Amino acid sequence: MKLLSNYPTEVLILLFLSITYFISAYEKITDWTGNVSFIKAHFKNSPLKNKVPFLLSIVLIVESIAVLFMIIGIFQLYTSEVKEIASFGLELSAVTLLFLLIGQRLAKDYPGAMSLTVYFTLTVFGIYLLNK
Repeated sequence: MKLLSNYPTEVLILLFLSITYFISAYEKITDWTGNVSFIKAHFKNSPLKNKVPFLLSIVLIVESIAVLFMIIGIFQLYTSEVKEIASFGLELSAVTLLFLLIGQRLAKDYPGAMSLTVYFTLTVFGIYLLNK
């Protein structure tokens, strides 16, 4: 298969992050009230406590757009070896993770902020591979 032989690492990173964000977006959509309640409790002592629904909407939109671009990017890698859309999807993924990092740090959830490092490292590595 041409796709995996030419871009195996890039495709696997794009698939991993697409699945991750797709499930995250799906959970937000199907259990909006539960997510808002959980995150409001998580941010109860932070400056973000009154903005949770709005900020969660922003995260949902950005991660959904990132999934769309990553899936289109996988298709383009396969059909024409064009990397820009996939790279843009990963860049949106990085922005999403930075949003989440800011929230975790403001909530003083240092272990949660630290756990984002794995996703951010993988995302930046994918961006590097697609732009070299």
